[in-house]
Amino acid sequence: MSKLNSILKKSNTTIIVHIIIWLFFIAITAIQSYSRFSTIPNEFYFLNFIFISVFYLNYTVLIPNFLLNKKIITYIIISISLIFLLFLIFEPLIKNQIKPPFINEELKNRFQGPREGRINLKPPILLLLFFALSTCVKLVSEWYKSEKERTIAATQKVNSELSFLKAQLNPHFLFNTLNSIYSLANKKSDDTTVAIVTLSELMRYMIYEANEEFISLEKEIDYIKNYISLQLLRLKDSSGVHINVHGDLNYKIEPLLLISFIENAFKYGTDYKGKTDIKIKITIQNNELCLEVVNISSLQNTINKNSGIGLENIKNRLQLLYPNAHTLEITNHKKSFEVNLKIKLKK
Repeated sequence: MSKLNSILKKSNTTIIVHIIIWLFFIAITAIQSYSRFSTIPNEFYFLNFIFISVFYLNYTVLIPNFLLNKKIITYIIISISLIFLLFLIFEPLIKNQIKPPFINEELKNRFQGPREGRINLKPPILLLLFFALSTCVKLVSEWYKSEKERTIAATQKVNSELSFLKAQLNPHFLFNTLNSIYSLANKKSDDTTVAIVTLSELMRYMIYEANEEFISLEKEIDYIKNYISLQLLRLKDSSGVHINVHGDLNYKIEPLLLISFIENAFKYGTDYKGKTDIKIKITIQNNELCLEVVNISSLQNTINKNSGIGLENIKNRLQLLYPNAHTLEITNHKKSFEVNLKIKLKK
């Protein structure tokens, strides 16, 4: 029902715009005619009626049924035939070979008088102009309509893709986090309860906050810090984990956009001796967020076929959400894995 009301509202707006334009045109030509002849000739109304009729005949019938349906030859034949027919009607009127009952004697004398006293009406030329104008207006409006529909379709596609990617992200995050809690429970650590409470906070954020199109950058940073605190509980040696956040957090960001890089760092940032070396730096300056993540590169990073799922996910989301507004550099050295991401933020 709302869609129908929207269509009707749009149609009414188009009709009103057309009426205003025609009234403006008729008013201008009427003023010019009156200022020249101190009267408005009767044929003035007749000619304008013909022009408007030809305009909408082409606009509403010929173009939709023939030109837009790629029946170009048929459209050209009908258009030329119509214009030729109207030329036959207008030519005797211009030469004054016929005298319609609405042309009075004074106007007749002006037709037949000196050139400077004649009515400077050229209906055939005006007819061609109106026919061409209707074609241009209709084609431009159809192009605009198709572009708008294409944009809507593209937006819907992006939204569906983002929903799919986010749906993939949540299980991926949960799988990694539950592994961490399992590790704590396996060790019978007293931190298991704290880890479960922290996980519940993270899940609450993911369920109730992350469904928004954009989220406060401050909330997203708090979410990352909670995740890191959860990971620290399971580490044997967390002295090598460093996180620094600098700059103005009064910006918006797409939720769950940075967490994959953090997850990846904790997943592969621990060596076989249990020592973890991860450096995370988030800087916000001049409307730009810069995320730097550096972690040691374990052998598992090269043999685990699933290691790239999170990163491929985030690359796709960045392309959809921040086209031409981000740079991402990922460097995989023999002993380290580095991520450098820059995003243009919005207030």
